Amino acid sequence: MAARLLAFEVADLCLGKPPLCALSVSATVGDALAALKTAEDNSVSVWNCDHSKRNLSAVDEECVCIGKVCMVDIICYLCKEDNLSSPALALKSPVSVLLSKVNGLVRHVDPSSSLLEAIDLILQGAQNLVVPIKSNNTGNSKRKQLLKSSLSSPMIHNGVQFCWLTQEDVIRFLLNSIGLFSPIPTLSIDALDIISPEFLAVGYHSPASSAIGAISRALVDQTSVAVVDDYGTLIGEISPFSLACCEETVAAAITTLSAGDLMAYIDCGGPPEEIVRVVEARLKERNLEGMLEEFVIESSSTILSSSSSDEELPSPTRTLSRSGRYSRSSSYSARMVRRAEAIVCHPGSSLVAVMIQAIAHRVNYIWVIEDDCSVVGIVTFANMLEVFREKLESLI
Repeated sequence: MAARLLAFEVADLCLGKPPLCALSVSATVGDALAALKTAEDNSVSVWNCDHSKRNLSAVDEECVCIGKVCMVDIICYLCKEDNLSSPALALKSPVSVLLSKVNGLVRHVDPSSSLLEAIDLILQGAQNLVVPIKSNNTGNSKRKQLLKSSLSSPMIHNGVQFCWLTQEDVIRFLLNSIGLFSPIPTLSIDALDIISPEFLAVGYHSPASSAIGAISRALVDQTSVAVVDDYGTLIGEISPFSLACCEETVAAAITTLSAGDLMAYIDCGGPPEEIVRVVEARLKERNLEGMLEEFVIESSSTILSSSSSDEELPSPTRTLSRSGRYSRSSSYSARMVRRAEAIVCHPGSSLVAVMIQAIAHRVNYIWVIEDDCSVVGIVTFANMLEVFREKLESLI
């Protein structure tokens, strides 16, 4: 069985994966925003090739994915001091301003690469591995139709489709063969020494804007920002995974609210009416009329009452949808929407239990706390993969 596991290739992990939604590097931030609101995934890939040529011939070596963007990138960009007064102008900026300066977050991988090679790339810092999807003749006509019908976000690059391979995909795959790693999965995360004591945190009463840098860093590390009280007790979190399901209008809340109020703003049920009034009042106090005019923010009670009427919202405005998240397909919503409440475990929790917990909540990390809710640290998929990588090495 060990030999079979080591024989798996990257292509085996990509079976059934949907093709990437793609943007050209010449697109704007506004283009990325529009693509994210229609994409099935919570991120879109950015490519440096010119899709306008519609070349379906051999693969061009220069047609490469240079990064990815998600709603968190847009939110953090709109929160920059230079963009607060004129978010409409900021949306006209090139999409390249959203790309992370950290190298190696996105890596192209050959479908025949081994499972070990994929794990090594992830442990080196790769968030997403870009893998060509093996094609067949029966699907060619469908792919050409997709290309013609999706001018703003084509999914084909010179006749080839690609998909993401993520840390979660690899962890799910390993979980299917978890018995091979016995007794490691039953050991506690404390005994395995995979709890990271260093983590990002912000005070409950601190301005949410003070956490923008931490949010950006958490997005790169695929972790989260803990919201703690004066005694170090974990109250909740500001998670990029949750913000990725929000509207860009949440930038107004980050600019004006405390970290604690921001959690209530993005939590399920939509922002409370009193918090919405606070956001609007503070935007006026800071003379951020541009943001106030660009983003019409509705409370959960307003949304509930308006959803029962047949009146349409004015089209020129961007309105916060229910739960502070923009509408997607029902399958996406059920898969991606999360609360601001932190997902936690204890040092004595077993590795397999933490794996299942993270996968169930669609996050790449779990907070580790003591019985008094003080934060011990954080355990991530990358921490887990280090353990499995060492075990797989011993099987060679």
